[in-house]
Amino acid sequence: MTSIADGAGRDKPAPERVAERPWIAAIREVLDRPLTSYHILLGATGLLLVLGLLMVLSASSVLSLRANGNSYTIFIRQLIWVGVGLPMAYVASRMTPRHFRMLAYIALLGAVLLLVLTYVPGLGKGVKGNNNWLTLGGPLQIQPSEFAKLALVMWCADLYARKQKLLTQWKHLLVPMIPVCGLIIALVVGQHDLGTSLVLMSIMIGMIWVVGAPTRLFIATIAVVGLIATYFVTTASHRLDRVTSFMNPFADPTAIGWQAYHSFYALSTGGWWGVGIGNSRQKWGNLPEAHTDFIFSVIGEELGLFGSLTVLALFLTLAYAGCRIATRNTEPFVRYAAAGITVWIMAQTLVNLGAVIGLLPIVGIPLPLLSYGGSALLPTLIAIGMLLSFAKVEPGAQAALKETRRPRFRFLATSRSS
Repeated sequence: MTSIADGAGRDKPAPERVAERPWIAAIREVLDRPLTSYHILLGATGLLLVLGLLMVLSASSVLSLRANGNSYTIFIRQLIWVGVGLPMAYVASRMTPRHFRMLAYIALLGAVLLLVLTYVPGLGKGVKGNNNWLTLGGPLQIQPSEFAKLALVMWCADLYARKQKLLTQWKHLLVPMIPVCGLIIALVVGQHDLGTSLVLMSIMIGMIWVVGAPTRLFIATIAVVGLIATYFVTTASHRLDRVTSFMNPFADPTAIGWQAYHSFYALSTGGWWGVGIGNSRQKWGNLPEAHTDFIFSVIGEELGLFGSLTVLALFLTLAYAGCRIATRNTEPFVRYAAAGITVWIMAQTLVNLGAVIGLLPIVGIPLPLLSYGGSALLPTLIAIGMLLSFAKVEPGAQAALKETRRPRFRFLATSRSS
């Protein structure tokens, strides 16, 4: 056995390497593969989409029957949105970072134009106090602020990629990024949509953090955003009521605390394994927005703690894939865009789940990939397509893709020769 001499001249055995456990070695081997990010992202997104369709069908069945005479109407609409969004995600996954950079300014200008059109009488439409919908003729209407999230991420990533060598100067970190983000946020706040405004603010702060802003600048930005959010909350009675009811939702469970009260009741009655898919009692009218903002409450009731933790695990997996893509790529635009998309989806998830379980005030935003609504689903699926595109430019990913396609071509060549 090899030995080394200690300070007293005596020989002692050399330390032997501790053998790694087989299951740890197997996990490490899987994570080291070039296409791991791609497969993780694809799997987590697919599972969330399938679960979302299932829960939209369950949560909306009673409301759909009462409003349309058919339990499947809302579910079919969501299925159509998924059918529209998946090809868009596929197209995005086939594009290159250069294509996204070419579209960044077009997307930003388009988002600003659509937001402005919501202020035009006859085009803008108010829903439950928020004037954030744009009618496109007939029953078709969209929520431009949802597409503004994607446009803002693309534009900020392209801007910072262009100014890569100047980001050590604080003015290049903030200008023109802060004024442009401020304009979009102001347009959304003017629609009385505080929830989406908070997500947009999170994207702005997240992008500043991603590019490596100094701690003082980062904290100052958070403080300013916090003061602005506090101002808008305190100057609107309905927003202030939401915050005060959040502090004690059981103070008035028959009025302002109704939604939070029944959300808690749904989660508490689910137990470990839930009451079973389709057996929710809160979806019969007690829980408003059961198929949109509060779909997680129905998941907790029907699938129990196990289902709730599964959803959390899937979102954490999605976050891991996004962070992995951002850290493993060397191109600045890809790193910033991947990180920005991850911040956006996770911030919206945290705000939604925080409201559902009572850790945050209710601000009315959907849960990504799970809640009903095409305006929220389409940009999210496009963003997932972008992440898939970025995953394919990770080190070694292109070579791995060629290897996976080669056996297929060999089979075709053999068939033709025979």
